[in-house]
Amino acid sequence: MTVGVFPRDEHFMRLALREAVAAGEQGDVPIGAVVVKDGEVVGTGRNEREARPDPTAHAEVLALRAAALTLGGWRLQGAVLYCTLEPCPMCAGAIQQARIARVVYGAPDHKIGSAGSVVNILQDARLLHRVEVQSGVLAADSLEVMRRFFEDRR
Repeated sequence: MTVGVFPRDEHFMRLALREAVAAGEQGDVPIGAVVVKDGEVVGTGRNEREARPDPTAHAEVLALRAAALTLGGWRLQGAVLYCTLEPCPMCAGAIQQARIARVVYGAPDHKIGSAGSVVNILQDARLLHRVEVQSGVLAADSLEVMRRFFEDRR
């Protein structure tokens, strides 16, 4: 189920974009994420697979971990996750396990996107929890950050 863009979505997506830029500056693919609960940021993350080296150090997973620590538990019911790129299957599974209410993402991932582009783990009726999804929020900005990162590497 896709819901409409709320006025604060762009604000929180800009915070996720800041995380993405910081990831790129440290040599990681520039993807950022922010978890918001009751209008407050409770967790942030940026892609750190190269920095850690850890294949699970995706922005979404790190933001979920930070939010769980902030809130004192793994159930993040009622929280919204903002991420600059459509979540992959691993991140979609973590989002479901955390019971996130809504995901807002910028750019689609036509290779491994798991919120509708390739598969739709977040809204699969066979699974225990379904997540509301809003796509395309500041998508052009998210794509530009990625384009610049990869252009600089060529």
